[in-house]
Amino acid sequence: MVLHATIPSMKTNAARLLDSLGVSYELRDYEVDPEDLSAETVARKISLPPEQVFKTLVARGDRTGVLLAVVPGDAELDPKALARVSGDRKVEVVPLREVTPLTGYVRGGVTALAGKKDYPVFVDETLELFDVVSVSSGARGTQLVLDPTEYLRAVHGIVGAISKPKA
Repeated sequence: MVLHATIPSMKTNAARLLDSLGVSYELRDYEVDPEDLSAETVARKISLPPEQVFKTLVARGDRTGVLLAVVPGDAELDPKALARVSGDRKVEVVPLREVTPLTGYVRGGVTALAGKKDYPVFVDETLELFDVVSVSSGARGTQLVLDPTEYLRAVHGIVGAISKPKA
């Protein structure tokens, strides 16, 4: 078994953005396993249920262009539903090789906060069911835990039914 060091809490650009907006949050560190970056694993490591740990996916719509989709860790993106909510005819998740050039973030550390560019952010409606949710801080090994209403305000999120149960 390979052990990976826990990265100490650091102020990421996402955390600095929240600070500038006066949003309260908690940083939760976890041990990174590059072989398993799943939201379910992160949820277990930060002691939250997977449905409260939201992952940010980078997608491209045929009309909207690049957009971000924020879905719960126990679900997967429903591209057809995202297309309906975003006004696109078709939406596809971008290839992994495009994620960092588009966002400035690496797989496992993508967040809708303080990216290279402000893309439209579509958030699954289940986010509003919780008192707190977790999203990536923009770096592997640290999650932001915050009020979902504040998160939506910070990312200018558009809420809709964009996820489906994992197959």
